[in-house]
Amino acid sequence: MPKNKGKGGKNRRRGKNENENEKRELTYAEEGQMYAQVTKMLGNGRIEAACFDGVKRLGHIRGKLRKKVWINQGDIILLSLREFQDEKGDVILKYTADEARTLKNQGELPETAKINETDTFGAEGEDDLDFEFDVDAI
Repeated sequence: MPKNKGKGGKNRRRGKNENENEKRELTYAEEGQMYAQVTKMLGNGRIEAACFDGVKRLGHIRGKLRKKVWINQGDIILLSLREFQDEKGDVILKYTADEARTLKNQGELPETAKINETDTFGAEGEDDLDFEFDVDAI
């Protein structure tokens, strides 16, 4: 049986991401939009995000970004707020680390925003427990 080495069928869709290193224009938050940082990935295209106005919101990753842009815990995102549900929003854009630093330097993001750190706001329910083991007693 011949090996599937050519660019046919499924392999045609699996091209290289050629626009990876291109600079894009920086998008700022408009009315009804908010900068946020991802605190938890919930699955099924949903996230928990801490907006920089102090409110935690449930975010839904829109279909355009869903399998093309990977969003991780600690990423800075642009969240579109819903008019009829204040505690929910939709993820419009994920900022790269360089774009987030630029936003922070321009004063769009607060100085307390942590960029490129996964332990953003401290996980809820996790207390630091210190265990001491006595090896001689065994």
